[in-house]
Amino acid sequence: MQAPSDLARLTLLYPPAIEARLVELLLEHEPELPGFTTLAAEGHGSAFAHASVRELVRGRVRRGMLLMVLPVERVGEVLGDLRRQLPNPEVVYWSEPVTAFGHLA
Repeated sequence: MQAPSDLARLTLLYPPAIEARLVELLLEHEPELPGFTTLAAEGHGSAFAHASVRELVRGRVRRGMLLMVLPVERVGEVLGDLRRQLPNPEVVYWSEPVTAFGHLA
């Protein structure tokens, strides 16, 4: 197990329509990436440039969310590759330090 200070959690929020391509790119990434989790999410607010009429009425947009814990030095590499292969202004990301990581058994 790596020391938690060497790890980051990368979070990506993206339009559901690009999820298959995003997952494909991450699974095919070289060198191999650790596993990740995808979730269905909803974004709330008022600045939805690409929202459908239904989403505007509801006040939320559907999004996919991807969470990945990886070595902090690989975050820039992954983001750079995604910028080249899947440029999309609707993809939002952030990274956070991981203070604990492991398995319960």
